[in-house]
Amino acid sequence: MNKARFSGQPHQLSGSSHEDIPVALRDIPEAAPQRPSPTLILLIAGVSGLILLGLIASFWFLAIASNNTVDSQPASNATTPTNTQSSDSVNTQNNDALLGHLTYPEAPESELLAITADGRIRLREAAAQRYKAMVQAARNEGVILVAISGFRSIKEQEQLFFGIGARRNQTPAERAAVSAPPGHSEHHTGYAVDIGDGAVPATNLQTNFENTKAFKWLEGNAARFGFEMSFGENNPQGVSYEPWHWRFVGDRHSLELFYKAKNLNTAQP
Repeated sequence: MNKARFSGQPHQLSGSSHEDIPVALRDIPEAAPQRPSPTLILLIAGVSGLILLGLIASFWFLAIASNNTVDSQPASNATTPTNTQSSDSVNTQNNDALLGHLTYPEAPESELLAITADGRIRLREAAAQRYKAMVQAARNEGVILVAISGFRSIKEQEQLFFGIGARRNQTPAERAAVSAPPGHSEHHTGYAVDIGDGAVPATNLQTNFENTKAFKWLEGNAARFGFEMSFGENNPQGVSYEPWHWRFVGDRHSLELFYKAKNLNTAQP
């Protein structure tokens, strides 16, 4: 009896059945629906939170900016302050030169202090105190500094400019070479002072004041007290050389008042 030779191959059926699937594959469970991982969920939530916080912060800053804009507008019935440091700053920022002289505000009476025994010559308080200290320091070295002129109101400057100009038959341009038009004098600020030598009064308000002991002392020491000469030779404003005219720039307000003026170089003339 012939027996069929065993080939080692499984018997193939014409149809398919569960037994046709390899054993290794039968035990794999049916694929479950894919769900986001916890890490991804946390990441998405964090990004969303940051976006929301950014939007809230943007609305908050916009609200603050809107309120500041409203607050910065002056009320229709508000009173505009006069003769204050803030108004001085505005004046110098919109400065217009006239015949070589710059516009300066008038110092308030309440801020002026006498620098002479008779009280006739005055400067702003800070300048007055430093001027007195400078006079004393010079006297200790045998030099006599004398104040010739200090603060002048715009009204006084008007009389000085037009009155003397008429008597001397000077045109406005000629007069402006030696005296500022009203509203354009450094003396209005309360920081400018004309200085003479008490030992040689004949040199007062003269260019030969530069040959006096007082002038030489000022050249070497005035800066220590916050003073500088306003109109040196060939100054950029075209004003005549005035070795007797000195201005105080020893605090923030005086410095800004002079050096923010339009067309005024920050270098010493």
